[in-house]
Amino acid sequence: MLAGCAEALVADGWRVVLPSRRSTPIADGNGEHRKAVWVKADWFDLPALARDAREALEGPADLLVAWVHREVRVAVLRAVAPLLAPGAPVVEVHGSASANPVGGCPDPVLPDHPTQQIVLGFVRHAGRTRWLNHQEISAGVLDGVRRAVDGRPPAVHQVGEFRPVHR
Repeated sequence: MLAGCAEALVADGWRVVLPSRRSTPIADGNGEHRKAVWVKADWFDLPALARDAREALEGPADLLVAWVHREVRVAVLRAVAPLLAPGAPVVEVHGSASANPVGGCPDPVLPDHPTQQIVLGFVRHAGRTRWLNHQEISAGVLDGVRRAVDGRPPAVHQVGEFRPVHR
């Protein structure tokens, strides 16, 4: 669901490592796939995930964009933390179930890395609500990524409305 964000990063010249359960080829604009490398992610085999991501990175990562199920979020982020360059920014993506207006977002997991948090919501249109589409999600996350690499202070960003209103 973050393919659009990954494509934009590759187009901007980033080397992108994509730990994910499913492979989504990302071309660099010239039809080449050198700048986007997929790593099979098993969230329950964190040593293998960290090892495979380290090999694909070819050096410390300058940015982490993480959208991980809340059940394994802390463990996954701690497992990949040693792969990050010192002070590298983090962008955490949360579904609306992971954050709420009363409780807020979970605390960032990696305190040594400035963290932008993106909370995905809904879109209201013509009296109905719907989930954000892939393009809206990617645009919202990419905005958070740009804030992170620009060195803006850590913040929480809502994309769409928080919850649909049931009538």
